[in-house]
Amino acid sequence: MAANMSLIKNEMPAQKAEIRNKNFKEVTLGYVKEQAIDEAKRCLNCKNRLCVTGCPVQIDIPAFIKEAAEGNFEAAYQIIVKASSLPAVCGRVCPQESQCESKCVRGIKGEAVAIGRLERFVADYHNANSVDKAARPLTNGHKVAVIGSGPSGLACAGDLAKKGYQVTVFEALHLAGGVLVYGIPEFRLPKAIVQKEIDTLKDLGVEIQTNIVIGKTISIDELMNEYGYEAVFIGSGAGLPNFMNIEGENLKGVYSANEFLTRINLMKAYMDNGMTPIQKGQKVAVIGGGNVAMDAARCAKRLGAEVSIIYRRTEKELPARLEEVEHAKEEGIQFLFLTNPIKINGNEDGWVNSVICQKMTLGEPDASGRQKPIPIENSEFLVEADCVIMSIGTSPNPLIKDTTDGLATHKWGGIITEEATGLTSRKGVYAGGDAVTGAATVILAMGAGKNAAAAMDLYISGIEV
Repeated sequence: MAANMSLIKNEMPAQKAEIRNKNFKEVTLGYVKEQAIDEAKRCLNCKNRLCVTGCPVQIDIPAFIKEAAEGNFEAAYQIIVKASSLPAVCGRVCPQESQCESKCVRGIKGEAVAIGRLERFVADYHNANSVDKAARPLTNGHKVAVIGSGPSGLACAGDLAKKGYQVTVFEALHLAGGVLVYGIPEFRLPKAIVQKEIDTLKDLGVEIQTNIVIGKTISIDELMNEYGYEAVFIGSGAGLPNFMNIEGENLKGVYSANEFLTRINLMKAYMDNGMTPIQKGQKVAVIGGGNVAMDAARCAKRLGAEVSIIYRRTEKELPARLEEVEHAKEEGIQFLFLTNPIKINGNEDGWVNSVICQKMTLGEPDASGRQKPIPIENSEFLVEADCVIMSIGTSPNPLIKDTTDGLATHKWGGIITEEATGLTSRKGVYAGGDAVTGAATVILAMGAGKNAAAAMDLYISGIEV
């Protein structure tokens, strides 16, 4: 089989910007078979598999791509799912450019192999063509509980179910998926894709109970002492929004990005028959520069608004994925860099009507290693807005730590764990994902869930880690 030595990736088909910014259909359309095979042939199948070292869940990347290059897509899928419980999700939302693809040797003199696009194609091919359900393993007689059905919880549940554990996932909302369903918009991650991945876990024997708020409906102590769960994994995420504590944040028309996206993604507020109202602003200001800010801005644009993203550093420091920034620009979203809001103004009825901003300059690096933004005196200016979305980060909800005896946490709310195992200060209780690290990526959360699952298996088996 001849290698494809092209220096550039096969282009990803996508909706045109002027069309997609008016609908919530998926932006990228995915490879067809011929593109997938051609792209897979760009892989050199290196002996030193550097790409695998960049994957938090350690997918055997060269092996699955080799099968894809030969057109053996189902075989490629089976290789992926040995390591990942959510391949169709990860192929869409993981930052491959800073992980596996950043290690690819083809990237030295050209573009890396499109590992993420190939993972997406292989998973989608399986979902479209396979009629067989995942085989349920024989039970080993042990019960474990998983709190939260986001990426870390689902990864942990999937790995334990494959080992024969009776796994129950407790989800606070009415629909499983965590941030995958309430946080990431339909145009980036169709919810039917998430549901398909969850259905596969159910086929493995994972039970999912929704509308159960751990710490309120039931406590971790009760799960272990009264219901017989031998170990518990906390993957409750970081859903508590942060605010700037500036004047005007309590005005009508000011949203946290969490609320705005939850109304749109989970409750379908963008649809005529949606389950919750949403303000469809004419001029929307989004404060922040991460992936969540891009998601909120692109949603607001699809609701018909003129949208500006306000970010206090330069474009170079934007924490969002490059692809998401490029898509936002293409869709007509404006960026105000080196700009920081200092006050939100309202009208006599209590609704937002503008934001007072201040220009910034960059000084010496701060604790994060990025240059610290410094206000420029007498540089204030007005940005008109009838809706403001605050997207400056989130923290773990304090409910679990406040209702669980002996669970050590950081001052900012994150659960303290052993890095390699996810073990908390409570025997038999493990944690991972955003509940430990604060807001991070889907694949890092999955990696933490997998590590904890391995440690929980050893713990229940009586093997000292």
